[in-house]
Amino acid sequence: MTKCKLCTRAAAPAAVNKERSPMGRCSIYRHHIIDSKLSLSAHVAALCHTGFYHLHQLRPMLRSLTHEAARTLIQAFISSRLDYCNSLPYGVSDNLIRRVQSVQNAAARLLTGAGRRDHISPVLRQLHWLPVQRHVDYKLACSVFSSLSDHAPPYLADDIHLVSESHRWWLRSSTNRSCAVPRTHNTFSDRSFAVSGPRVWNSRPAHLHDEDITYSSFRCELKTFCFNVSSGAQ
Repeated sequence: MTKCKLCTRAAAPAAVNKERSPMGRCSIYRHHIIDSKLSLSAHVAALCHTGFYHLHQLRPMLRSLTHEAARTLIQAFISSRLDYCNSLPYGVSDNLIRRVQSVQNAAARLLTGAGRRDHISPVLRQLHWLPVQRHVDYKLACSVFSSLSDHAPPYLADDIHLVSESHRWWLRSSTNRSCAVPRTHNTFSDRSFAVSGPRVWNSRPAHLHDEDITYSSFRCELKTFCFNVSSGAQ
């Protein structure tokens, strides 16, 4: 979602509540706290606060549940709290990503019984949970795939264009279904879907750009690639 579209939607009085916070004026849009600088710092602070609170409340309940029931409960928590609109944090500071990651790590340790000193990457892979930063890239790449396949909403699909469609001369990148990346002049534009989507898409392996690959196969191979990147295999 581009900054322009985000601001346009945030202006709708029926969808936005404006509040005063210690960090300045913020708008609440679909459970996301949007500050005036689009830093998402207020949203991350609220997400971490509620996340650790609910994990603390869930801990005593897990003792009376089977492992599968506990896993379903924790995954439902992860899906509702961390996975909702999780492509928005693209381009935010590493510190904010680490804070959100700490919530996911705590949920994984609570479910598996892993210690605080245990390396978290094998635990997340055991649960098939992508780290936060990799999941942001994963969701963006999936959105670009849907846009190129004409399965995405127009407000997303209209921002994605192949290099072969954007240039009248031949380019090497036009043969592997690379996307055109618009020029930008500030960090806000870099975080828009029109820029972040193509950049993430172009950084994926060439075989994931295959026009004949199905969406399910794409998601499976993309997730494997993201896990390998997280573990340093690629």
